[in-house]
Amino acid sequence: MRIKTLIAGICGLSVIPLAGAGVASAATRSAGPTFQLPFPCGETWAGSSKSYAHTGNEIDFNGSANDGNADLGRTVVASAAGTVVMSEYRTADGYGNVVKIRHSDGSVTLYAHLNSRTVSKGANVAQGQKIGTVGKSSAKYNIIAHLHYEQRSSSGSILPATFNGARYQYPNQTLTSKNCGGGGAPSNGGGTGSGSSSNPYSAEQVCGAGFKAIDSAPLGSQGKIVLLYSTSTGENCVVTLRNSASGKAAMRAYLEVKGQARKTDAGSFQYYAGPVRAKAPRTCVKWGGAIGSAVYDSPFEHCG
Repeated sequence: MRIKTLIAGICGLSVIPLAGAGVASAATRSAGPTFQLPFPCGETWAGSSKSYAHTGNEIDFNGSANDGNADLGRTVVASAAGTVVMSEYRTADGYGNVVKIRHSDGSVTLYAHLNSRTVSKGANVAQGQKIGTVGKSSAKYNIIAHLHYEQRSSSGSILPATFNGARYQYPNQTLTSKNCGGGGAPSNGGGTGSGSSSNPYSAEQVCGAGFKAIDSAPLGSQGKIVLLYSTSTGENCVVTLRNSASGKAAMRAYLEVKGQARKTDAGSFQYYAGPVRAKAPRTCVKWGGAIGSAVYDSPFEHCG
Protein backbone atom coordinates (compact mmCIF):
# COMPACT_ATOMS: atom_id res chain seq x y z
CA MET A 1 0.00 0.00 0.00
CA ARG A 2 1.41 3.34 -1.04
CA ILE A 3 1.06 4.94 2.40
CA LYS A 4 3.01 2.04 3.86
CA THR A 5 5.98 2.53 1.53
CA LEU A 6 8.45 5.01 2.96
CA ILE A 7 10.85 4.73 0.02
CA ALA A 8 9.17 5.06 -3.37
CA GLY A 9 9.56 2.09 -5.64
CA ILE A 10 9.95 -0.77 -3.20
CA CYS A 11 7.02 -2.85 -4.39
CA GLY A 12 6.61 -4.01 -7.95
CA LEU A 13 10.05 -3.01 -9.20
CA SER A 14 11.27 -6.45 -10.15
CA VAL A 15 9.77 -9.52 -11.78
CA ILE A 16 11.43 -12.63 -10.40
CA PRO A 17 11.98 -14.92 -13.42
CA LEU A 18 10.27 -18.30 -13.59
CA ALA A 19 12.88 -20.53 -15.19
CA GLY A 20 11.58 -23.02 -17.73
CA ALA A 21 7.99 -21.83 -17.62
CA GLY A 22 5.75 -21.71 -20.64
CA VAL A 23 3.19 -19.07 -21.60
CA ALA A 24 -0.22 -19.39 -19.96
CA SER A 25 -3.18 -18.89 -22.29
CA ALA A 26 -6.44 -17.27 -21.27
CA ALA A 27 -8.02 -20.72 -21.25
CA THR A 28 -5.35 -22.00 -18.89
CA ARG A 29 -5.92 -19.05 -16.58
CA SER A 30 -9.65 -19.65 -16.48
CA ALA A 31 -9.13 -23.36 -15.77
CA GLY A 32 -6.84 -22.62 -12.86
CA PRO A 33 -7.58 -22.69 -9.13
CA THR A 34 -10.08 -20.43 -7.42
CA PHE A 35 -7.76 -18.09 -5.56
CA GLN A 36 -8.72 -16.84 -2.15
CA LEU A 37 -7.43 -13.93 -0.10
CA PRO A 38 -3.96 -14.75 1.35
CA PHE A 39 -5.23 -14.39 4.93
CA PRO A 40 -7.14 -16.66 7.34
CA CYS A 41 -10.85 -17.21 6.97
CA GLY A 42 -13.02 -14.32 8.14
CA GLU A 43 -10.29 -11.68 8.37
CA THR A 44 -10.88 -8.34 6.60
CA TRP A 45 -8.02 -6.62 4.75
CA ALA A 46 -7.60 -3.47 2.68
CA GLY A 47 -5.64 -3.66 -0.56
CA SER A 48 -4.14 -1.05 -2.85
CA SER A 49 -2.25 -1.04 -6.14
CA LYS A 50 -1.26 2.64 -5.89
CA SER A 51 2.29 2.30 -4.58
CA TYR A 52 4.61 4.50 -6.60
CA ALA A 53 6.36 1.82 -8.67
CA HIS A 54 3.44 -0.58 -9.17
CA THR A 55 2.45 -1.48 -12.71
CA GLY A 56 -1.20 -1.80 -11.71
CA ASN A 57 -1.72 -5.49 -10.88
CA GLU A 58 0.34 -5.86 -7.70
CA ILE A 59 -1.48 -5.44 -4.38
CA ASP A 60 -0.18 -4.25 -1.02
CA PHE A 61 -2.39 -5.49 1.83
CA ASN A 62 -2.93 -4.03 5.29
CA GLY A 63 -5.54 -4.61 7.96
CA SER A 64 -6.63 -1.02 7.39
CA ALA A 65 -5.31 1.84 5.30
CA ASN A 66 -3.53 3.72 8.07
CA ASP A 67 -2.52 1.13 10.66
CA GLY A 68 1.25 1.66 10.63
CA ASN A 69 3.07 -1.50 11.75
CA ALA A 70 -0.02 -3.00 13.39
CA ASP A 71 -0.02 -5.92 10.93
CA LEU A 72 3.51 -7.05 11.75
CA GLY A 73 3.47 -10.78 12.47
CA ARG A 74 -0.08 -11.48 11.28
CA THR A 75 -0.64 -14.80 9.49
CA VAL A 76 -0.26 -15.12 5.71
CA VAL A 77 -1.75 -18.21 4.03
CA ALA A 78 -1.59 -19.76 0.56
CA SER A 79 -4.15 -18.37 -1.88
CA ALA A 80 -4.44 -21.79 -3.52
CA ALA A 81 -2.88 -25.22 -3.22
CA GLY A 82 0.45 -25.74 -4.95
CA THR A 83 4.16 -26.35 -4.66
CA VAL A 84 6.59 -23.88 -3.10
CA VAL A 85 9.12 -22.97 -5.80
CA MET A 86 10.84 -20.20 -3.82
CA SER A 87 11.27 -19.55 -0.12
CA GLU A 88 14.26 -17.32 0.56
CA TYR A 89 15.55 -13.95 1.66
CA ARG A 90 16.32 -11.74 -1.33
CA THR A 91 18.45 -8.61 -1.24
CA ALA A 92 18.91 -7.09 -4.70
CA ASP A 93 15.24 -6.59 -5.60
CA GLY A 94 14.08 -5.47 -2.15
CA TYR A 95 11.52 -8.23 -1.65
CA GLY A 96 13.19 -9.47 1.54
CA ASN A 97 11.60 -12.71 2.75
CA VAL A 98 9.58 -14.01 -0.18
CA VAL A 99 7.54 -17.15 -0.88
CA LYS A 100 6.41 -18.16 -4.34
CA ILE A 101 3.92 -20.97 -5.01
CA ARG A 102 3.22 -22.67 -8.36
CA HIS A 103 -0.34 -23.88 -8.84
CA SER A 104 -2.02 -26.62 -10.88
CA ASP A 105 -2.32 -24.55 -14.07
CA GLY A 106 1.30 -23.32 -13.94
CA SER A 107 0.34 -19.93 -12.52
CA VAL A 108 2.21 -18.52 -9.54
CA THR A 109 1.41 -16.45 -6.48
CA LEU A 110 4.08 -14.34 -4.77
CA TYR A 111 4.13 -13.14 -1.14
CA ALA A 112 6.84 -10.60 -0.28
CA HIS A 113 8.35 -8.62 2.65
CA LEU A 114 7.42 -11.43 5.04
CA ASN A 115 8.54 -11.24 8.64
CA SER A 116 8.91 -15.03 8.73
CA ARG A 117 8.57 -17.97 6.33
CA THR A 118 7.05 -21.26 7.54
CA VAL A 119 7.38 -23.30 4.34
CA SER A 120 10.42 -24.48 2.41
CA LYS A 121 11.12 -24.85 -1.29
CA GLY A 122 9.64 -28.08 -2.63
CA ALA A 123 6.88 -28.31 -0.02
CA ASN A 124 3.33 -29.04 -1.14
CA VAL A 125 0.91 -26.64 0.52
CA ALA A 126 -2.85 -26.66 0.89
CA GLN A 127 -5.09 -23.69 0.22
CA GLY A 128 -5.33 -21.73 3.46
CA GLN A 129 -2.14 -23.21 4.90
CA LYS A 130 0.08 -20.81 6.81
CA ILE A 131 3.18 -19.89 4.77
CA GLY A 132 4.53 -16.96 6.79
CA THR A 133 3.73 -13.73 8.57
CA VAL A 134 3.29 -10.12 7.48
CA GLY A 135 6.51 -8.15 7.70
CA LYS A 136 8.63 -5.30 6.49
CA SER A 137 11.75 -7.24 5.52
CA SER A 138 13.87 -5.62 2.84
CA ALA A 139 17.62 -5.25 2.60
CA LYS A 140 17.17 -2.38 0.17
CA TYR A 141 14.33 -0.15 1.37
CA ASN A 142 12.78 1.21 4.57
CA ILE A 143 9.13 0.14 4.58
CA ILE A 144 6.22 -0.23 6.98
CA ALA A 145 4.73 -3.70 7.50
CA HIS A 146 2.44 -4.94 4.73
CA LEU A 147 2.03 -7.94 2.42
CA HIS A 148 3.08 -7.41 -1.18
CA TYR A 149 1.02 -9.91 -3.23
CA GLU A 150 0.99 -10.91 -6.90
CA GLN A 151 -0.73 -13.44 -9.16
CA ARG A 152 1.41 -14.33 -12.19
CA SER A 153 1.12 -16.39 -15.35
CA SER A 154 3.47 -19.35 -15.86
CA SER A 155 5.69 -17.06 -17.97
CA GLY A 156 6.02 -14.53 -15.15
CA SER A 157 3.59 -11.83 -16.30
CA ILE A 158 1.74 -10.15 -13.42
CA LEU A 159 -1.99 -10.73 -13.90
CA PRO A 160 -5.07 -8.94 -12.52
CA ALA A 161 -5.79 -10.72 -9.25
CA THR A 162 -8.99 -12.67 -8.62
CA PHE A 163 -10.34 -13.75 -5.24
CA ASN A 164 -13.22 -16.20 -4.81
CA GLY A 165 -13.87 -16.00 -8.56
CA ALA A 166 -14.17 -12.20 -8.74
CA ARG A 167 -11.57 -9.76 -10.03
CA TYR A 168 -10.00 -7.50 -7.46
CA GLN A 169 -11.33 -3.95 -7.85
CA TYR A 170 -8.22 -1.88 -8.57
CA PRO A 171 -6.87 0.41 -7.27
CA ASN A 172 -8.48 -0.05 -3.80
CA GLN A 173 -10.76 -2.64 -2.27
CA THR A 174 -11.51 -4.03 1.19
CA LEU A 175 -12.24 -7.77 1.28
CA THR A 176 -13.17 -10.42 3.83
CA SER A 177 -11.29 -13.69 3.38
CA LYS A 178 -13.16 -16.81 2.22
CA ASN A 179 -9.92 -18.81 2.54
CA CYS A 180 -11.53 -21.33 4.86
CA GLY A 181 -10.03 -24.62 3.72
CA GLY A 182 -11.27 -25.94 0.37
CA GLY A 183 -11.98 -22.50 -1.07
CA GLY A 184 -15.39 -21.74 0.40
CA ALA A 185 -16.90 -20.53 3.62
CA PRO A 186 -16.84 -23.05 6.50
CA SER A 187 -20.00 -24.86 7.53
CA ASN A 188 -20.32 -22.67 10.61
CA GLY A 189 -20.82 -19.65 8.38
CA GLY A 190 -17.32 -18.21 8.44
CA GLY A 191 -16.44 -15.26 10.59
CA THR A 192 -15.75 -11.61 10.89
CA GLY A 193 -12.65 -9.71 11.81
CA SER A 194 -13.27 -10.71 15.43
CA GLY A 195 -13.63 -14.40 14.57
CA SER A 196 -16.41 -17.00 14.32
CA SER A 197 -17.78 -19.41 16.90
CA SER A 198 -15.59 -22.38 15.99
CA ASN A 199 -12.30 -23.00 14.22
CA PRO A 200 -12.73 -23.75 10.48
CA TYR A 201 -9.26 -25.36 10.21
CA SER A 202 -8.09 -28.89 10.88
CA ALA A 203 -4.52 -29.91 11.73
CA GLU A 204 -4.32 -31.74 8.39
CA GLN A 205 -5.24 -28.56 6.51
CA VAL A 206 -2.62 -26.56 8.36
CA CYS A 207 0.22 -29.08 7.83
CA GLY A 208 -0.77 -29.78 4.22
CA ALA A 209 -1.46 -32.69 1.90
CA GLY A 210 -0.13 -36.07 3.00
CA PHE A 211 0.05 -35.39 6.74
CA LYS A 212 -1.92 -37.64 9.12
CA ALA A 213 -2.44 -37.17 12.85
CA ILE A 214 -0.53 -39.72 14.96
CA ASP A 215 -0.96 -38.19 18.43
CA SER A 216 -2.73 -35.33 20.18
CA ALA A 217 -3.16 -33.78 23.62
CA PRO A 218 -5.90 -31.46 24.95
CA LEU A 219 -5.14 -27.95 26.13
CA GLY A 220 -7.90 -27.66 28.70
CA SER A 221 -11.05 -26.26 27.14
CA GLN A 222 -9.03 -24.01 24.86
CA GLY A 223 -8.07 -26.47 22.13
CA LYS A 224 -5.49 -29.13 21.43
CA ILE A 225 -1.97 -29.80 20.20
CA VAL A 226 -1.59 -32.32 17.33
CA LEU A 227 1.42 -34.28 16.08
CA LEU A 228 1.21 -35.37 12.44
CA TYR A 229 3.45 -37.35 10.09
CA SER A 230 3.83 -37.57 6.31
CA THR A 231 5.00 -40.91 4.94
CA SER A 232 5.80 -39.30 1.58
CA THR A 233 8.19 -36.66 2.97
CA GLY A 234 9.25 -38.30 6.25
CA GLU A 235 8.39 -35.10 8.11
CA ASN A 236 6.74 -34.60 11.47
CA CYS A 237 4.42 -31.61 11.90
CA VAL A 238 2.99 -29.97 15.02
CA VAL A 239 -0.04 -27.66 15.15
CA THR A 240 -1.80 -26.02 18.08
CA LEU A 241 -5.52 -25.53 17.34
CA ARG A 242 -8.04 -23.42 19.20
CA ASN A 243 -11.59 -24.69 19.70
CA SER A 244 -13.08 -21.18 19.58
CA ALA A 245 -12.12 -18.72 16.88
CA SER A 246 -13.26 -15.62 18.73
CA GLY A 247 -10.63 -12.90 18.77
CA LYS A 248 -7.00 -13.93 19.26
CA ALA A 249 -5.02 -15.79 21.90
CA ALA A 250 -1.39 -16.27 22.86
CA MET A 251 -0.44 -19.58 21.23
CA ARG A 252 2.64 -21.72 20.78
CA ALA A 253 3.60 -24.90 18.90
CA TYR A 254 7.00 -26.55 18.98
CA LEU A 255 8.84 -29.62 17.70
CA GLU A 256 12.21 -30.79 18.97
CA VAL A 257 14.18 -33.59 17.32
CA LYS A 258 16.51 -35.19 19.88
CA GLY A 259 19.97 -33.69 19.51
CA GLN A 260 18.74 -30.69 17.49
CA ALA A 261 17.54 -27.19 18.31
CA ARG A 262 13.84 -26.80 19.06
CA LYS A 263 11.64 -25.21 16.35
CA THR A 264 8.84 -22.99 17.64
CA ASP A 265 6.03 -20.86 16.26
CA ALA A 266 4.57 -18.50 18.84
CA GLY A 267 2.44 -15.37 18.78
CA SER A 268 -1.07 -13.97 19.08
CA PHE A 269 -3.20 -15.98 16.65
CA GLN A 270 -6.89 -16.41 15.92
CA TYR A 271 -6.94 -20.02 14.70
CA TYR A 272 -3.69 -21.93 15.13
CA ALA A 273 0.04 -21.86 15.84
CA GLY A 274 2.33 -23.72 13.45
CA PRO A 275 2.85 -25.64 11.32
CA VAL A 276 6.24 -26.61 12.74
CA ARG A 277 7.93 -29.33 10.65
CA ALA A 278 11.07 -31.43 10.96
CA LYS A 279 12.41 -34.80 9.80
CA ALA A 280 13.46 -37.24 12.52
CA PRO A 281 14.54 -40.56 10.94
CA ARG A 282 14.91 -43.22 13.67
CA THR A 283 15.08 -40.39 16.22
CA CYS A 284 12.80 -39.45 19.13
CA VAL A 285 10.89 -36.16 19.12
CA LYS A 286 9.50 -33.91 21.82
CA TRP A 287 6.45 -31.87 20.87
CA GLY A 288 4.04 -29.54 22.57
CA GLY A 289 2.42 -26.16 22.71
CA ALA A 290 0.18 -23.80 24.59
CA ILE A 291 -2.94 -21.67 24.41
CA GLY A 292 -2.83 -19.04 27.10
CA SER A 293 -2.00 -20.77 30.40
CA ALA A 294 -2.92 -24.26 29.13
CA VAL A 295 0.34 -26.05 28.28
CA TYR A 296 1.34 -29.51 27.02
CA ASP A 297 4.91 -30.85 26.81
CA SER A 298 5.54 -34.40 25.65
CA PRO A 299 8.49 -36.56 26.64
CA PHE A 300 10.86 -37.70 23.90
CA GLU A 301 8.80 -40.31 22.06
CA HIS A 302 7.70 -41.55 18.61
CA CYS A 303 11.22 -42.77 18.02
CA GLY A 304 10.65 -44.72 14.80
